[in-house]
Amino acid sequence: MSDSSVYQFSAQSNRHDTIEFEQYRGQVLLVVNTASACGFTPQYEGLEKLQQKYSDKGFSVLAFPCNQFGSQESGDDEAIRSFCDLQFNISFPLFAKIEVNGRRAHPLYVWLKKQKGGLLGDGIKWNFTKFLIDQQGKVVKRYAPTTKPEQIDKDIAALL
Repeated sequence: MSDSSVYQFSAQSNRHDTIEFEQYRGQVLLVVNTASACGFTPQYEGLEKLQQKYSDKGFSVLAFPCNQFGSQESGDDEAIRSFCDLQFNISFPLFAKIEVNGRRAHPLYVWLKKQKGGLLGDGIKWNFTKFLIDQQGKVVKRYAPTTKPEQIDKDIAALL
């Protein structure tokens, strides 16, 4: 697998369309593994605020639901979409549920972890780990689940 850029990947949307990441070329992206029943779930609100603030400047949050951390995302893709719509009215792309660790980890997450390892190696420790990607498709920063979206605002603004 090449280390070149995020544009080499594709993923299934929450509605099961194939999304080629090439369509995000030239944008700043914040890739987040999410969950509906996590202590960090309220971060959806902050992620939506970032989306609203910067989407017209070439920014997008990309949310990847994951159920690898204590059954915090046990619903199917339709239930996840309904939850996000009803609770947070998100406007950013929501992808199909994936795995972020282990041998069945989505190739995007294998690459992301290789680009920016965490404090305890290259695994994802918990939901709402965030990766900031620049307009060239390179990972510039990784944020812990405890990092609130509003704390990332200045880094996004600097890239835009």
